[in-house]
Amino acid sequence: MGVYTFTPQDVNPLLEGLAILGTGGGGSPAWGKAIMEHEFAVGRQPSIINLEQIADDATVVSGGIMGSVKVLEEFGTDQIMAHWEERFELLEVTRVMESILGRSIDHVVPFEVGGLNTPVILSLGARMGIPIIDGDALGRSAPETQMTSFIGHGVSLTPMPLIDYHGNVVIVSQAVDPAYADQLGRWVVTHGGGLGANNHYPMTGRQAKESVVPGTISGALELGRQVLAARAEGRDPVQAVAAALRGVLLFAGTVASLAEEEKMGFYFTVATLAGTDEWTGQVAQLVIKNETMLLTVNDQVKAIFPDLVCLLEPGTGRGVMSMEVRGGTPLALVGVPCHPRLRQSAQSEVGARAFSPARYGHPELTYQPIESLAES
Repeated sequence: MGVYTFTPQDVNPLLEGLAILGTGGGGSPAWGKAIMEHEFAVGRQPSIINLEQIADDATVVSGGIMGSVKVLEEFGTDQIMAHWEERFELLEVTRVMESILGRSIDHVVPFEVGGLNTPVILSLGARMGIPIIDGDALGRSAPETQMTSFIGHGVSLTPMPLIDYHGNVVIVSQAVDPAYADQLGRWVVTHGGGLGANNHYPMTGRQAKESVVPGTISGALELGRQVLAARAEGRDPVQAVAAALRGVLLFAGTVASLAEEEKMGFYFTVATLAGTDEWTGQVAQLVIKNETMLLTVNDQVKAIFPDLVCLLEPGTGRGVMSMEVRGGTPLALVGVPCHPRLRQSAQSEVGARAFSPARYGHPELTYQPIESLAES
């Protein structure tokens, strides 16, 4: 595939796949659907390009919207779509990046795959008249800007321009600590109307080919198609997800309790699940920081970020958002090894700090691949 242009028939399967890969985060698929349908309604056509098709000397950037889910919901999709036709902060901040770099941007690559955060980048590409790279920085969603494959492959997060809802612009030219830019960005957006956008990780096409997790958008589309087919044909959609992602069902159960905690200066949620089916009598705990960060079963670690724990609705295989998780919610947890490029980044010197389990309250842990944890 060179360039693939999306059609309205792609929206539902794409959003199904993105929600699953979002591991509880990545933004609401309902918002992603509204964005995609709006693009078609106004005559824009989102498209993607195969990573290997871009020029080595191309200028590539990443980026995304930033802000509060609560603020988005207060505005509603109609008001936000109307606002973005007048002022699309993500496009404005991309133009700021062009002025910093002194050249035009040839391609944009999503920061993550997720129900809202991938469609909004597809919208950016459609507005700029360029295809988005079929890939991202993770192959999943993540809570913080420094948690990427890029950072462990020599691509600098900075310069990172930020723009808030009011139009204020802040540029992080350099950051000593990999988490600094993300922390500053959240402060800027919180004090600037609750919504905004950033642009970051400027790189060449050659760097992109070495650091992007490839094929994740087309992969999400195909995953969604397979899940929808499993439902229609009466097959187990959870097993369809596991097969498509070459993952394994790690646990099935019902949320027994939720606890919001503060630890090491971070807020996160711990969901305790009581096992069902073959896990009856067993207990699992999920640490969630927007996305799934850690899974233990009977106090044994079974998955550590950046490996994926997909939160699925047992009967449908639908990707469940972490904000939907409540007491009594049934969940099927499918574990999937992350892409080798992301794993390599997480195990690099800078990645060890950027991805540290201390960032979700567990400084005592060190990343171990999900395959080795399955043997314990």
